[in-house]
Amino acid sequence: MKLAVLDAHAANPGDLSWDAFKDLAAVTLYDRTNQDEVVSRVKDCEAIFVNKVVITEEILAQLPKLKYIGVCATGYNVIDLEACSKRNIIVTNIPSYSSDAVAQHVFALITNFSNSVALHSSSVHEGDWVSSPDFVYWKRPLFELSGKTLGIFGYGSIGSKVAEIGKAFGMKVICNTRTKKEGMPEYVTFEDLLKKSDIVSLHAPLTDQTKNIINKNTLSLMKPTSYLINTARGGFINENDLADALKNNVISGYAADVVSVEPMSKDNSLLGCPNCVLTPHIAWAPKETRERLLGIALDNFKAWLSGSPINVVNKK
Repeated sequence: MKLAVLDAHAANPGDLSWDAFKDLAAVTLYDRTNQDEVVSRVKDCEAIFVNKVVITEEILAQLPKLKYIGVCATGYNVIDLEACSKRNIIVTNIPSYSSDAVAQHVFALITNFSNSVALHSSSVHEGDWVSSPDFVYWKRPLFELSGKTLGIFGYGSIGSKVAEIGKAFGMKVICNTRTKKEGMPEYVTFEDLLKKSDIVSLHAPLTDQTKNIINKNTLSLMKPTSYLINTARGGFINENDLADALKNNVISGYAADVVSVEPMSKDNSLLGCPNCVLTPHIAWAPKETRERLLGIALDNFKAWLSGSPINVVNKK
């Protein structure tokens, strides 16, 4: 059994171990793989693991030995699932492994706006406090989260965890999601979510329906004092429309861990925008989270080898 990991560096830059996989197969690790390298690297493999490497029908047609694709992420839009099903290739993903880490990052971004810790720390180190005539000053208005309305778009494992933390801060939580669940916060339409929320956090899957769902028209529904948080998918955002909204104070701020093209393009319209906080897709990256990811990936692989695959995302 030959197994190739095509973008091993993302999940494991060297602080974790692949040894458990090596006990089950002949493993070849590639830190990174360009699209034009995929076929040559895995043509003799029965199984592969990928994270962001795109596997198309054209590529699959050149891989007659391939029987299993393990996606080392929750999202699997990089894989042509229909083409895999036609070829009886099993595709699995890693569900719910990063809920705590991503929710934690959401509030790191939210509190960046409410408390401006980085801004004030920089100010202090630049000497502003030393030269201040007062014992206190602030570079921009601060605000309490308690009493604010947190709108959550998508109420899966991450969205529900964000709601839980929001309630702990004393926030009112409302949500919009495809499937209503018992015990969930107040359900509202997407339009009302944008209109009523002081902070909107995005947690839905990227589909044809949600692509560019944040655009000039939907941004105009939001309060000028509101903030938008995106740790889900860059494809939700029409980035040109959002850049214009930030420059024209349509909303107060945007914070994201994702953009439409990653790594970020140098001509991305959000670069340099006012009140725009961007992190390089790190919400899922704590060591504990990546350990959990590799553990589930190993369980998925073992289950497939045993003939009883789990976490399958394509039709058989």
